[in-house]
Amino acid sequence: MISASEALERLRQGNRRFVSEQRNGGQHASQNRRRQLAEGQEPFATILGCSDSRVPAEIIFDQGLGDLFVIRVAGNIIAPSLVGSVEFAAARFGTPLVVVLGHTQCGAIAATIEELTQQGGSQSPNLLSIVNRVRPSVLPLMGTELRNDLKALSREAVRANIRASTNHLRHGSELMESLIEQKGFSVVGAEYSLETGVVDFFDIA
Repeated sequence: MISASEALERLRQGNRRFVSEQRNGGQHASQNRRRQLAEGQEPFATILGCSDSRVPAEIIFDQGLGDLFVIRVAGNIIAPSLVGSVEFAAARFGTPLVVVLGHTQCGAIAATIEELTQQGGSQSPNLLSIVNRVRPSVLPLMGTELRNDLKALSREAVRANIRASTNHLRHGSELMESLIEQKGFSVVGAEYSLETGVVDFFDIA
């Protein structure tokens, strides 16, 4: 298995290909590759990303079958089952890198801001369960001048939410803490721009 730094560079290169429209395309999904993977998998990175239809990890990183262990949930939030999924990939497949992937114009962030500013209608209990996990990242920002600029507030809230998720993964799991200390495992935060297609890896520890 490659190292976390090598896995991160592989993602960077893939995103550069995606942005420059030089994707490898069908090479990643050949019938031969599918048959190989029927015997097992060795994904080189785990992506905890948002469910937004505009942010498919395999495409924006130009990867294919068996390359990424992808977990998607609205707002790229952290919950016990999601932590367990990350732990599963790390322990079962030796996947050395997890990327928490947020994105610009995130609907879960918008829903949270609407809830906090009481600008939206009533949220369903299930949607509120997502909003309530995003809320701690957004609430401190509401006490700053950002509250007067909703676009700026949204931009900062996206990154604050990503940082909260990466921090939870780094310090909220005994297994991952051990892997980080002893095995070179790494948790990285990143933001995908819907406007440019570029992924900015900004929370690296």
